Amino acid sequence: MQGIKNFSRTDRPSGFAGSPAGFGGATPDSAMDWLKAEGFVSVINLRAATEEGVDLEASRAAADAAGLEYVHLPFDVKNLDPQLYDKFLAAVGDEANRPVYIHCNSATRVGALWMIARVLEDDWSVDRAREEAEAIADKPAEAVAFATHFITARRERAARD
Repeated sequence: MQGIKNFSRTDRPSGFAGSPAGFGGATPDSAMDWLKAEGFVSVINLRAATEEGVDLEASRAAADAAGLEYVHLPFDVKNLDPQLYDKFLAAVGDEANRPVYIHCNSATRVGALWMIARVLEDDWSVDRAREEAEAIADKPAEAVAFATHFITARRERAARD
């Protein structure tokens, strides 16, 4: 898949995204034309600027040159932006961004966010969403653990409010 680490896709539209989506790990700038040819409209990059091998300016330029929208949402598991999930939903839910390709370094963070959205937005069971996340993530146990913790905390907070 044009040098994309751990590429996968779903043709099952989600309620929050409304169209098929693609997922991957480390994605070289040279893959942007291929992603466009595959029908993607936007790229959401979850990698932090400080990660090894990340050049945000070059990635944005490659996406622009290919005619893709480019969204950067740095997802640092150890220092999580409290609004990251909401920003992710807004980007994926924007019709102008669909279909969307989402990537990080290994697709583990991608799988975690996708699982969270499937449960909280699409009302999937945790087990059903876990299966999809395990197919997306390179490190499925990490993705599922993060997502499960996030889902539980979000539901507990909602019950208190």
